Formats: sequence, structure tokens, C-alpha cells
Amino acid sequence: MNNVVMRKIVVTASYQPLSIKSREVASVEVSAPPTNTGAVFFRGDDGTDVPWVPGEYHCFKRINLADIKVKGTPGDAVTIVGGTW
Repeated sequence: MNNVVMRKIVVTASYQPLSIKSREVASVEVSAPPTNTGAVFFRGDDGTDVPWVPGEYHCFKRINLADIKVKGTPGDAVTIVGGTW
């Protein structure tokens, strides 16, 4: 069964996952909207902060959204659009 994934996550100063489920695999485009006031930071695979500037986006195939953690300026956001196909 295929499901559409469309959500907006408001970031906080602490890391939070892109999914509250323990496992949610999907192919998605993740973006930092151009209206953000600052960089959004993703936790890299080695634990370092990876900054995305406002307007930056990347496509991912078959990733577990629960494994991706994000933080930034409180009130800024990350959007996720895609699905489980």
C-alpha cells in the first residue's frame, strides 16, 4: 500500500526526528523553506551539524524518516513531500 507523506515540521533548538514513528520509510524531498530566518541543522552520520540554508532542498529515496534529526532557529521549519512508493 502506498501512502503520501506531506508535512511541515517546526524546528526547535534541540534535535527532533522527522517522524514520530520508530520506522517510517519513504522517498521524499526534504526542504528548508526560503522563509526561514536561519540555517536548519541536520545531525550528520558522524554526529556533526550539517547546515541547510533557507531554500535548500534534497531528494532521498527509501529513507527512514525517524533516523533523520533536525534542529534550528525555533519557529523555522522543514517540509517533507513524497510517499512510500
